[in-house]
Amino acid sequence: MKLTGVEVRQIAIPLVSPFRTSFGTQHSREIALVRAATEDGEGWGECGAMYAPLYSSEYTKAVGDVLRDYLIPALATVGDLDPWRVAPALAPVKGHRMAKAALETAVLDAWLRAHGISFATWLGATRDRVAAGVSVGIMDSVPQLLDAVAGYLAEGYARIKLKIEPGWDVEPVRAVRERFGDEVLLQVDANTAYHVSDARHLARLDPFDLLLIEQPLDEEDIRGHAELAKVLRTPICLDESIVSARSAADAIALGACSVVNIKPSRVGGYLEARRVHDVCVAHGVPVWCGGMLETGLGRAANVALAALPGFTLPGDTSASDRYYATDITEPFVLTDGHLEVPRGPGLGRSPVPELLDGVTVAKEWIPFPR
Repeated sequence: MKLTGVEVRQIAIPLVSPFRTSFGTQHSREIALVRAATEDGEGWGECGAMYAPLYSSEYTKAVGDVLRDYLIPALATVGDLDPWRVAPALAPVKGHRMAKAALETAVLDAWLRAHGISFATWLGATRDRVAAGVSVGIMDSVPQLLDAVAGYLAEGYARIKLKIEPGWDVEPVRAVRERFGDEVLLQVDANTAYHVSDARHLARLDPFDLLLIEQPLDEEDIRGHAELAKVLRTPICLDESIVSARSAADAIALGACSVVNIKPSRVGGYLEARRVHDVCVAHGVPVWCGGMLETGLGRAANVALAALPGFTLPGDTSASDRYYATDITEPFVLTDGHLEVPRGPGLGRSPVPELLDGVTVAKEWIPFPR
């Protein structure tokens, strides 16, 4: 496959409601999109980086810079291009996994479309729909939280995830359990907000029969997570700490986690995400698909990934209207707590031109040498 060039596009979409986590509140989602163009078609990739380096060191402006100045020029040197040649071509650039993931996904989407193969088929999906969970941000009050959870359960979501932080943890979880009962699949996500010295406090969550507690400690504190796992009955799930199949294998071997959240953007793309899945399956560790408030482009790929056999827990693959009044693609709709896995070539979703143009704030075309 020969690329004629790559377009990097920055978009900004307002959220239907503010989304607050332990590292800040988002009112809109700024996203870098990548379009890989060939003589006969194109492919799309969505970058998970946020507007500021809060979740990770990457952020949307830097993504644009590293793509334009380093990653795309490196890819332009590859002659007969296929998805497996992208990561080796980009390897000399250290880090920037989210930017690399967006570029690799765009190439993969173009290649799959050219071959008439869907993401789900290529990844090895075994289901035609996946159970969808929803992530509930930190609220101003417990009654506000209970109203939000009630609404999501009424919509049919299969699992509730509560964002927590010091001062907003035990009481909100207790209130949700008391209001909605033990039958609700419930988990919490700390986004690195605690320290290992908080172990006794976090153990107060054990009586609530949570599916897991996600990333309680700093992303580099693997040893701390292993120590915490000795104190808590609640299973520990790692998110930010898992950046590759190797890091997943290490964390599992050290006893730092018993569940893994796979975010393809965080690990450098869907090829590596599948490797993480395979490592976890080999060790009997359940996985689920995390989310970064994706548009329909990123959501399409995530839903396909979540249909692999190792994804035994509902993920953050919510319907489009959880975050956006209007998506840039055909929206994903919740049906009986599930999302349908796209079966068209590639992602099975494409941007609607007028919707995409309506949220575009900048774009740049980088041609490849003929």
